[in-house]
Amino acid sequence: MEINGSQMIIEALHKEGVEVVFGYPGGAMLNVYDEVYKQKYFEHILTRHEQAAVHAADGYARASGKTGVALVTSGPGFTNAVTGLATAYMDSVPLVLISAQVAISMIGTDAFQEIDAVGISRPCVKHNYLVKNIKELPRILKEAFYIANTGRAGPVHIDVPKDVTASVGNFVYPNEIVMQTYKPTYKGNARQIKKAVETILSAKRPVLYLGGGIVNSNASHTIREFVKLMQIPCVETLMARGVLRYDDPLLLGMVGMHGTYAANMAMSEADLIIALGTRFDDRVTGKLSEFAKYAKVIHVDIDPSSIGKLVDIDFPIVGDAGHVVEAMMKIVDEKIDAKKYQEWRETLGRYRNIHPLMYKDSDKVLKPQWIIEHVGQTLGDKAIITTDVGQHQMWTAQFYPFTKTRQLITSGGLGTMGFGLPAAMGVKKAFPDKISVNFAGDGGILMNIQELMTAAASNIPVINIILNNRFLGMVRQWQTFFYGKRYSSTDLDMQPDFVKLAESFGGVGFKVRTKDEFIKALESALSSNKIVIIDVEIDRFENVLPMVPAGSSLYNMMLEYKD
Repeated sequence: MEINGSQMIIEALHKEGVEVVFGYPGGAMLNVYDEVYKQKYFEHILTRHEQAAVHAADGYARASGKTGVALVTSGPGFTNAVTGLATAYMDSVPLVLISAQVAISMIGTDAFQEIDAVGISRPCVKHNYLVKNIKELPRILKEAFYIANTGRAGPVHIDVPKDVTASVGNFVYPNEIVMQTYKPTYKGNARQIKKAVETILSAKRPVLYLGGGIVNSNASHTIREFVKLMQIPCVETLMARGVLRYDDPLLLGMVGMHGTYAANMAMSEADLIIALGTRFDDRVTGKLSEFAKYAKVIHVDIDPSSIGKLVDIDFPIVGDAGHVVEAMMKIVDEKIDAKKYQEWRETLGRYRNIHPLMYKDSDKVLKPQWIIEHVGQTLGDKAIITTDVGQHQMWTAQFYPFTKTRQLITSGGLGTMGFGLPAAMGVKKAFPDKISVNFAGDGGILMNIQELMTAAASNIPVINIILNNRFLGMVRQWQTFFYGKRYSSTDLDMQPDFVKLAESFGGVGFKVRTKDEFIKALESALSSNKIVIIDVEIDRFENVLPMVPAGSSLYNMMLEYKD
């Protein structure tokens, strides 16, 4: 059928099953938004900033596993969205961003709101396109969704000139895509898998190192079966929280800079690391020359460029983590001796008992860990948790009782402040029946505070819990430990009234200083069905521990801080 480019975009979104789109209009995007107005296929959420539109689409994608979609206009509309693209790219989130561009004849003339969007986005997307002809638009739209959510997932950017959105062409949407230069590998090499299994069975101190790729491949159930069969101790990255239940006896906790003592010691003393869907980033490995130096390494990842990039790999296996683990289980004798790694498990159990994850509670001042634990005990898996970035993010990863994947939505690789609130809106749109809770710091919440208006206007009830220490907390912690308490530009003692701020946007606000006040505030928030801020006054100088100082080895942890 003959339709214009804007109608093609709408029809493509419909054919891809898109249910919600986040965006912000502008001059170059007017043709598309005119069709958004006419259509009835999906809901459009008008955010109050383009960065928030992409973060909201990101949160929707992480929670649901579907491809998130955002629309922005040209120039600053696109540049505002770049942080959202980079955030999704670092954490392998499937997302399609459609941006407007000036007319083809105006490209290169420094026209009003012209920017080289494709050139800017190239380093922080999986793939991008500049649409030069209406004839190629249907194929590009199909390819974008295919690329975004296959292989190692990631954001795809489509830049569409305004005259292309108005041009008329024949809309034939492909049923499938075959790309000669893009063929992800899902099934690992059988010979390598067999060698890996033999190595696992001969190891004495193996550790399963679980990463976010397991979440993306929806392989948590398979991994849990494998862990139960093999009885191998496990550690999780930040992006893998919930792959195993928080109370699984074989889970040693999160690994890395703010990982548990037992998890970091397990990686340091293992003779075999089985890495599934993870990329050995610096926050996990610490000093590379000291990382797992007694261990052979099996690395399973769908992205061949990640294998051997940072750590020497003995058994590289390119493939989907779920598929590869299923193949491993077919080789392993189901009657494997459950006592095989008993001595190793007992050693790690002692490490866990010697230095458990803990904090000193107080009746005089609220501890952030207690707040997170109470929310976890109250809501459990009824809630999906988002976070901003900083101390509260690490405390959430450490102390919330995660029971399943996609329950923690957080910016890992890029560490993007301002992510939590818009991401929580995306979560709520993906799962309206779930409770969407955003743990935020008093610094990060202000970076996209305007999205309180989006949430109120679009009836997206999100509970924002600000762990307020009147500092840029994580930066202050580093200044305390390593910079002689010179708190340069981190003191946020002058703050808005967050209660009045929430109310001014049409929401509900609570100021909390005691446990009883928090318990009552949370109960009220759960029944309000509005956007909520609970401003919690916490211990100003509480630190996230353990901590591996930057450039140090995993076994060189700071377990406490003494003035």
